[in-house]
Amino acid sequence: MNIAIIGYGKMGKTIKKIAISRNHKIKLCCDSTPQKSNLLDNSIDVAIEFSQPNSAFENIKICIDNNVPVVSGTTGWLDKLNEIKKICIKKNGSFLYSSNFSIGMNIFYEINKKLSKLLFPYSKEYSILIEEIHHKDKKDKPSGTSIHIAKDIIDSGIKNNWNLDDKKFIKNDKKSILIKSKRFKNIIGEHIVNYKSYIEKISIRHKAYNRNIFAIGAIISAEWLFNNKNKKGIFSMKNVLDL
Repeated sequence: MNIAIIGYGKMGKTIKKIAISRNHKIKLCCDSTPQKSNLLDNSIDVAIEFSQPNSAFENIKICIDNNVPVVSGTTGWLDKLNEIKKICIKKNGSFLYSSNFSIGMNIFYEINKKLSKLLFPYSKEYSILIEEIHHKDKKDKPSGTSIHIAKDIIDSGIKNNWNLDDKKFIKNDKKSILIKSKRFKNIIGEHIVNYKSYIEKISIRHKAYNRNIFAIGAIISAEWLFNNKNKKGIFSMKNVLDL
Protein backbone atom coordinates (compact mmCIF):
# COMPACT_ATOMS: atom_id res chain seq x y z
CA MET A 1 0.00 0.00 0.00
CA ASN A 2 1.37 3.42 -0.98
CA ILE A 3 0.71 5.87 1.84
CA ALA A 4 0.80 9.67 2.05
CA ILE A 5 1.30 11.07 5.54
CA ILE A 6 -0.12 14.58 5.89
CA GLY A 7 1.08 16.17 9.10
CA TYR A 8 4.61 15.08 9.89
CA GLY A 9 4.82 15.79 13.60
CA LYS A 10 5.16 13.25 16.40
CA MET A 11 2.14 11.27 15.23
CA GLY A 12 3.19 11.38 11.60
CA LYS A 13 6.65 10.04 12.43
CA THR A 14 5.16 7.26 14.55
CA ILE A 15 2.76 6.33 11.73
CA LYS A 16 5.65 6.19 9.26
CA LYS A 17 7.71 3.87 11.45
CA ILE A 18 4.87 1.43 12.12
CA ALA A 19 3.58 1.49 8.52
CA ILE A 20 7.03 0.53 7.23
CA SER A 21 7.18 -2.29 9.77
CA ARG A 22 3.89 -3.57 8.27
CA ASN A 23 5.49 -3.58 4.77
CA HIS A 24 3.77 -0.46 3.46
CA LYS A 25 5.53 2.19 1.36
CA ILE A 26 5.59 5.82 2.48
CA LYS A 27 5.51 7.75 -0.78
CA LEU A 28 4.83 11.22 0.60
CA CYS A 29 5.34 13.05 3.90
CA CYS A 30 4.30 16.69 4.20
CA ASP A 31 3.47 19.31 6.79
CA SER A 32 1.43 21.46 4.41
CA THR A 33 -1.52 20.72 2.14
CA PRO A 34 -0.23 18.54 -0.72
CA GLN A 35 -0.64 19.51 -4.34
CA LYS A 36 -2.67 17.39 -6.76
CA SER A 37 0.55 16.34 -8.50
CA ASN A 38 2.04 15.14 -5.18
CA LEU A 39 -0.83 12.72 -4.74
CA LEU A 40 -1.17 11.51 -8.33
CA ASP A 41 2.54 11.29 -9.26
CA ASN A 42 3.21 9.11 -6.21
CA SER A 43 0.28 6.74 -6.92
CA ILE A 44 -1.10 7.21 -3.40
CA ASP A 45 -3.49 4.47 -2.29
CA VAL A 46 -4.46 6.04 1.05
CA ALA A 47 -3.63 9.30 2.84
CA ILE A 48 -3.34 9.40 6.63
CA GLU A 49 -3.96 12.91 7.95
CA PHE A 50 -2.90 14.07 11.44
CA SER A 51 -2.29 17.78 11.03
CA GLN A 52 -3.61 20.96 12.68
CA PRO A 53 -7.22 22.18 13.04
CA ASN A 54 -6.68 25.12 10.68
CA SER A 55 -5.39 22.95 7.81
CA ALA A 56 -7.35 19.70 8.20
CA PHE A 57 -10.27 20.72 5.97
CA GLU A 58 -8.08 21.60 2.97
CA ASN A 59 -5.91 18.51 3.48
CA ILE A 60 -8.91 16.20 3.46
CA LYS A 61 -10.67 18.02 0.62
CA ILE A 62 -7.76 17.77 -1.82
CA CYS A 63 -7.52 14.04 -1.19
CA ILE A 64 -11.23 13.48 -1.81
CA ASP A 65 -11.17 15.77 -4.87
CA ASN A 66 -8.45 13.57 -6.37
CA ASN A 67 -10.00 10.21 -5.52
CA VAL A 68 -7.53 9.40 -2.75
CA PRO A 69 -9.15 7.65 0.24
CA VAL A 70 -8.26 9.53 3.42
CA VAL A 71 -8.06 8.60 7.08
CA SER A 72 -8.09 11.59 9.45
CA GLY A 73 -7.47 11.85 13.17
CA THR A 74 -7.13 15.64 13.47
CA THR A 75 -9.45 17.18 16.06
CA GLY A 76 -10.65 20.73 16.60
CA TRP A 77 -12.01 21.30 13.06
CA LEU A 78 -15.34 19.48 13.22
CA ASP A 79 -17.41 22.59 12.54
CA LYS A 80 -16.58 21.79 8.89
CA LEU A 81 -17.17 18.03 9.10
CA ASN A 82 -20.61 18.20 7.46
CA GLU A 83 -19.12 20.10 4.53
CA ILE A 84 -16.49 17.38 4.08
CA LYS A 85 -19.23 14.74 4.20
CA LYS A 86 -21.12 16.54 1.43
CA ILE A 87 -17.97 16.75 -0.70
CA CYS A 88 -17.28 13.06 -0.10
CA ILE A 89 -20.78 12.06 -1.20
CA LYS A 90 -20.66 14.34 -4.26
CA LYS A 91 -17.26 12.98 -5.35
CA ASN A 92 -18.12 9.36 -4.45
CA GLY A 93 -15.06 9.33 -2.23
CA SER A 94 -13.88 7.41 0.82
CA PHE A 95 -13.34 9.23 4.10
CA LEU A 96 -12.74 7.71 7.53
CA TYR A 97 -12.64 9.91 10.61
CA SER A 98 -12.08 9.17 14.28
CA SER A 99 -11.29 11.47 17.18
CA ASN A 100 -9.34 8.57 18.68
CA PHE A 101 -7.86 5.60 16.79
CA SER A 102 -7.10 3.52 19.87
CA ILE A 103 -8.85 0.15 19.56
CA GLY A 104 -9.32 0.15 23.34
CA MET A 105 -10.90 3.62 23.33
CA ASN A 106 -13.36 2.66 20.63
CA ILE A 107 -14.44 -0.31 22.74
CA PHE A 108 -14.59 2.14 25.68
CA TYR A 109 -17.06 4.26 23.67
CA GLU A 110 -19.37 1.27 23.32
CA ILE A 111 -19.11 0.38 27.02
CA ASN A 112 -19.92 3.98 27.98
CA LYS A 113 -22.92 4.13 25.63
CA LYS A 114 -24.27 0.91 27.14
CA LEU A 115 -23.69 2.21 30.67
CA SER A 116 -25.43 5.54 30.01
CA LYS A 117 -28.43 3.77 28.48
CA LEU A 118 -28.69 1.42 31.48
CA LEU A 119 -28.57 4.39 33.84
CA PHE A 120 -31.09 6.45 31.88
CA PRO A 121 -34.14 5.42 34.00
CA TYR A 122 -32.25 6.57 37.09
CA SER A 123 -30.46 9.55 35.58
CA LYS A 124 -32.05 12.07 37.96
CA GLU A 125 -30.00 10.44 40.71
CA TYR A 126 -26.63 10.76 38.96
CA SER A 127 -24.25 13.60 38.14
CA ILE A 128 -21.91 12.90 35.23
CA LEU A 129 -18.36 14.17 34.93
CA ILE A 130 -15.81 13.56 32.18
CA GLU A 131 -12.17 14.13 33.12
CA GLU A 132 -9.45 14.25 30.48
CA ILE A 133 -5.69 14.73 30.75
CA HIS A 134 -3.34 15.30 27.81
CA HIS A 135 0.13 16.59 27.01
CA LYS A 136 0.71 20.34 27.19
CA ASP A 137 1.06 20.72 23.41
CA LYS A 138 -2.42 19.46 22.57
CA LYS A 139 -4.18 22.23 20.65
CA ASP A 140 -7.85 21.55 21.37
CA LYS A 141 -9.48 21.72 24.78
CA PRO A 142 -11.57 19.74 25.59
CA SER A 143 -10.30 16.86 23.48
CA GLY A 144 -12.22 15.48 20.53
CA THR A 145 -12.44 12.19 22.41
CA SER A 146 -14.13 13.88 25.39
CA ILE A 147 -16.60 15.60 23.08
CA HIS A 148 -17.37 12.24 21.45
CA ILE A 149 -17.98 10.66 24.89
CA ALA A 150 -20.21 13.57 25.98
CA LYS A 151 -22.32 13.44 22.83
CA ASP A 152 -22.83 9.69 23.25
CA ILE A 153 -24.10 10.27 26.79
CA ILE A 154 -26.43 13.07 25.64
CA ASP A 155 -27.74 10.85 22.83
CA SER A 156 -28.73 8.24 25.43
CA GLY A 157 -31.24 10.77 26.78
CA ILE A 158 -29.54 11.51 30.08
CA LYS A 159 -29.81 15.04 31.42
CA ASN A 160 -26.96 15.90 33.76
CA ASN A 161 -27.55 17.29 37.25
CA TRP A 162 -24.55 19.63 37.41
CA ASN A 163 -25.30 23.30 37.98
CA LEU A 164 -21.88 24.89 37.52
CA ASP A 165 -22.05 27.86 35.17
CA ASP A 166 -18.31 28.52 35.14
CA LYS A 167 -17.27 25.13 33.73
CA LYS A 168 -16.84 23.85 30.19
CA PHE A 169 -19.93 22.02 28.98
CA ILE A 170 -20.80 20.14 25.83
CA LYS A 171 -24.39 21.17 25.17
CA ASN A 172 -27.25 19.79 23.14
CA ASP A 173 -30.53 21.68 23.62
CA LYS A 174 -30.96 21.86 27.40
CA LYS A 175 -28.75 18.88 28.12
CA SER A 176 -25.11 19.30 29.14
CA ILE A 177 -22.13 17.25 30.25
CA LEU A 178 -19.34 18.68 32.38
CA ILE A 179 -15.80 18.14 31.10
CA LYS A 180 -12.70 18.93 33.16
CA SER A 181 -9.56 19.28 31.03
CA LYS A 182 -6.00 19.20 32.33
CA ARG A 183 -2.70 19.54 30.45
CA PHE A 184 0.63 18.17 31.70
CA LYS A 185 4.02 17.72 30.11
CA ASN A 186 4.24 14.03 29.25
CA ILE A 187 0.68 12.66 29.44
CA ILE A 188 -0.32 10.97 26.16
CA GLY A 189 -4.02 10.75 26.95
CA GLU A 190 -6.34 9.70 29.75
CA HIS A 191 -10.14 9.81 29.95
CA ILE A 192 -12.37 9.05 32.93
CA VAL A 193 -16.17 9.06 32.98
CA ASN A 194 -17.80 9.29 36.41
CA TYR A 195 -21.46 8.60 37.17
CA LYS A 196 -22.04 9.67 40.77
CA SER A 197 -25.05 9.62 43.06
CA TYR A 198 -25.23 10.36 46.78
CA ILE A 199 -24.81 6.64 47.56
CA GLU A 200 -22.41 5.34 44.88
CA LYS A 201 -20.02 6.14 42.06
CA ILE A 202 -19.35 4.27 38.82
CA SER A 203 -16.16 5.15 36.92
CA ILE A 204 -14.67 3.87 33.67
CA ARG A 205 -11.17 4.87 32.60
CA HIS A 206 -8.91 4.59 29.57
CA LYS A 207 -5.23 5.54 29.61
CA ALA A 208 -2.86 5.62 26.64
CA TYR A 209 0.80 4.92 27.41
CA ASN A 210 2.26 5.95 24.05
CA ARG A 211 1.26 7.14 20.59
CA ASN A 212 1.67 3.71 19.04
CA ILE A 213 -1.92 2.79 19.86
CA PHE A 214 -3.23 5.71 17.78
CA ALA A 215 -0.81 5.07 14.91
CA ILE A 216 -1.65 1.36 14.77
CA GLY A 217 -5.37 2.12 14.72
CA ALA A 218 -4.93 4.68 11.93
CA ILE A 219 -2.89 2.23 9.83
CA ILE A 220 -5.40 -0.57 10.40
CA SER A 221 -8.11 1.87 9.25
CA ALA A 222 -6.10 2.72 6.13
CA GLU A 223 -5.67 -1.00 5.41
CA TRP A 224 -9.43 -1.46 5.84
CA LEU A 225 -10.15 1.31 3.30
CA PHE A 226 -7.58 -0.13 0.88
CA ASN A 227 -9.00 -3.65 1.16
CA ASN A 228 -12.56 -2.36 0.66
CA LYS A 229 -11.99 -0.20 -2.39
CA ASN A 230 -15.55 -0.63 -3.59
CA LYS A 231 -16.93 0.88 -0.39
CA LYS A 232 -17.55 4.58 -0.83
CA GLY A 233 -18.77 7.05 1.76
CA ILE A 234 -18.05 8.18 5.30
CA PHE A 235 -16.71 5.68 7.82
CA SER A 236 -15.42 5.43 11.37
CA MET A 237 -13.58 3.00 13.61
CA LYS A 238 -16.96 1.37 14.29
CA ASN A 239 -16.89 0.12 10.69
CA VAL A 240 -13.29 -1.03 10.94
CA LEU A 241 -13.86 -2.91 14.20
CA ASP A 242 -17.38 -4.04 13.30
CA LEU A 243 -18.81 -2.58 16.52
